[in-house]
Amino acid sequence: MKGVLWLAWRQQRLMILSTLALLALCAAYVAYRRSEMAELIDATGWVPCPGWNGGCESPATFRIMEGNSAGIRTLGALGIAVPALIGVFWGAPLIGRELETGTFKLALTQGVGPRRWFAARFGLAALVAVLVAAVVGALVAWWWLPIANTLDGPYWHDAAVYNATGPAPLACALFGLAAGTLAGLLVRRTLPAMGAALAAIGTAMVFVTFFRTSWIAPETRITPGDTPKRLVGSAWSTGEFGYITPDGREYPIMKFCQTSGDEMRACMAEHGFTGRYHKVYPSGDFWTFQWIDTALYLGAAAVLVGLTLLVLRRRTA
Repeated sequence: MKGVLWLAWRQQRLMILSTLALLALCAAYVAYRRSEMAELIDATGWVPCPGWNGGCESPATFRIMEGNSAGIRTLGALGIAVPALIGVFWGAPLIGRELETGTFKLALTQGVGPRRWFAARFGLAALVAVLVAAVVGALVAWWWLPIANTLDGPYWHDAAVYNATGPAPLACALFGLAAGTLAGLLVRRTLPAMGAALAAIGTAMVFVTFFRTSWIAPETRITPGDTPKRLVGSAWSTGEFGYITPDGREYPIMKFCQTSGDEMRACMAEHGFTGRYHKVYPSGDFWTFQWIDTALYLGAAAVLVGLTLLVLRRRTA
């Protein structure tokens, strides 16, 4: 390692080493908690109670859920926070501090162009950012999988699981770094740049979360007549359900036949309803959502990096 890469390592090594140490402690804690869960599962002979099907509850189920759900969700919350932490505490000072103190001039007087200087600093930070997001996501998935989509435990669509696992969190970490770096370059003062980065990253994550269900249409499950409805299982319910007519028109239950048994059958006959519908996203949609989110975050990160290079060239010209 030499040149600008060596300089980037020297300037970021404290952040990198401290981050890796925290990851190691987190991994040790998860390994300990998961081994406890595995021992309890083996000792009780527990069989997962899939989805919201019910009818297979047991004292062991509640012990296992109670002892691990909160921990998994807490670790998942850390995964959600990773992009913001990277953008605020790593991205914003990455170039902003150099511009604020003027130390970037020293590097540029050594025959190193601004693009090469930026590439070394940002590239090293991006590598570690992806590593952090990947490790946290892997730990969440590893701890969660034995009780995945089980009764009242964490499901694939829970924020703590969805936003910490899969490819999207890695892309979001890169976006967070890119947003923080551009904020530092534009603001040129570290603390205000941190605030701007946090606002930008938070806004983007809220936007993606709010519009996620607009990317693809849910699956409509239809139950003929008054026969028992298909159980939700591990699917993500949209909360949209009601009645249908022979021509396929949908009538929300909030406006019609909010009853059950004989009263429901009478109401359905009165309005000409021939069945019921329920809109859900099956668990297989996890990957569809993830790849769409990944494309959005990577596209935004690429745009921000391009803007950073453009502004950097003008300010160091």
